[in-house]
Amino acid sequence: MDNSKILEINKALSNPTRLDILRWLKDPEANFPPHQELGHFDDGVCGQYIQDKSGLSQPTISHYLSGMHKAGLLITTRHGKWTYFKRNEKMIAEYLNSLREL
Repeated sequence: MDNSKILEINKALSNPTRLDILRWLKDPEANFPPHQELGHFDDGVCGQYIQDKSGLSQPTISHYLSGMHKAGLLITTRHGKWTYFKRNEKMIAEYLNSLREL
């Protein structure tokens, strides 16, 4: 992973709530209510649930999730008008390996 990507991810994680979101998404069953729409977490967690858990406004959470997605930390899936978010485990592993090599 090149330095610019490492810095982009560092920026995306440079906020306590964004770190919380990444932690929450590691175990969605333990951190979010069941999805009535889908009945499972295979496609991730609805952005509304992430907003509710964080207690922050919709525009703020949307900005955070967008930045994390752009950095490659999250994968998004659309179902109707809802967007679901899950961790991009491959990118997270690459990032951690790159940090170990420093």
